[in-house]
Amino acid sequence: MIEIRNLVIQRNGRAVLKIDSLDIAQGEALTVVGPNGAGKSTLLLTLAYLLKPAHGDIRFDGTSLKDWDELEYRRKISFVFQSSLLLDMTVEENVALGLKFRGVSKAEIQVRVGKWMKGLGVESLSKRRAGLLSGGEAQRVSLARAFVLEPDLLLLDEPFAALDPPTHARLLDDLAKILKAGHRTAVFVTHNLKEAARVGDRVAVIADGTLRQVGTARQIKSEPVDESVRAFLDELPQ
Repeated sequence: MIEIRNLVIQRNGRAVLKIDSLDIAQGEALTVVGPNGAGKSTLLLTLAYLLKPAHGDIRFDGTSLKDWDELEYRRKISFVFQSSLLLDMTVEENVALGLKFRGVSKAEIQVRVGKWMKGLGVESLSKRRAGLLSGGEAQRVSLARAFVLEPDLLLLDEPFAALDPPTHARLLDDLAKILKAGHRTAVFVTHNLKEAARVGDRVAVIADGTLRQVGTARQIKSEPVDESVRAFLDELPQ
């Protein structure tokens, strides 16, 4: 689904991300790990086409992002951030919002919103206003709002980082099950290799603004490709 070649992303005239080659297959969940400031979120923003390459190319379904209509492309993706970014309305209204913007019929909105509120365990909160939700509940609603759009590509930027460990673990398990059951294409950013292994089919390691290694979590842990990957692994909690 995604082909990245000779990619260079610059900010303020400085290269902040370099990827020589990376392919993401349709239905694959790729997790991206690395130290803080390594360029993980930059990759997500680039895949969302919110950052434009200085060099190189990204192809989506065989077509360069340069040749996609930007609105049409962005309708094929959903982005889940660390903060839930919910609006001051009910859970049901938040989940439905993107569908309303896209002109989906009321009947279809009702069906899809009901399906994903139930799937993410927030059906009983449908009439509750967003400001009254716990952190875990808010992120469940944020996930429902993303999945209800039925995106071709789901981008997740450490969406559970601010949650307490038990809530974090439950949401991580639920997300992994949904991705695997639906064979959904996703790129999930984290700094935790165990978390990456739980969610992803493969793991990509970014360090010092460069894609260093791609493989299974076991391969990366047993055979780090260079000193930067080894240093990252050494800093992880045992």
